[in-house]
Amino acid sequence: MGSKNSTAAKRADALRSIDAIVQAAGECLGKNPEASLSEIARAAGVGRVTLYAHFNSRAEVVDAAMSRAIDRGNEALDAVDLTGDPLLALARYIEAGWQLVNQARALLAAAQRELSAGRIRDLHAGPAARVETLVARGRAEGVFRTDLSIAWLVNILHTVMHSAAEEIRAGRLTPNHAADHITATVLAAFTPPGKPVPQTSGEA
Repeated sequence: MGSKNSTAAKRADALRSIDAIVQAAGECLGKNPEASLSEIARAAGVGRVTLYAHFNSRAEVVDAAMSRAIDRGNEALDAVDLTGDPLLALARYIEAGWQLVNQARALLAAAQRELSAGRIRDLHAGPAARVETLVARGRAEGVFRTDLSIAWLVNILHTVMHSAAEEIRAGRLTPNHAADHITATVLAAFTPPGKPVPQTSGEA
């Protein structure tokens, strides 16, 4: 009985340590994509030995932090109304999705350095599936182009969002203009050839 209780206590301690490390990684990397494992361990209140007991590499720590951020982002995106006019639904998704990308700019930069492009795509599978459904509906209603694949259109959307984060980091774009720029660019890319691009209400 005592052995079982001891094992359960050790497991609970391990889970608490892992949670603290992932939380600290998200915060540290969210401020500085080059934050070291020592900094993350200190912020988590654990030693490097404890950190390495749960994670084999910096890439694993970054992966765990990015996974948590995307899980929380998915919860926020669940609240976005994607019904009705596909154009307006897309604009609402971009507004909400961009806020999440903007908040995680530094963490995303760390992920792009540490993780493969394939792994980053896998992590974004949830948001991608949400947009795929919206794009399919927009195509069926004649609003979005059908000469390019749904997967390609979704990739364009997420690439433009991530490019906006890079432009902000480089000082060439301000956060308050990003959503309007993204929306205008994506609507132009999604509009069927020969049709006028819908106007956005944001600033140029």
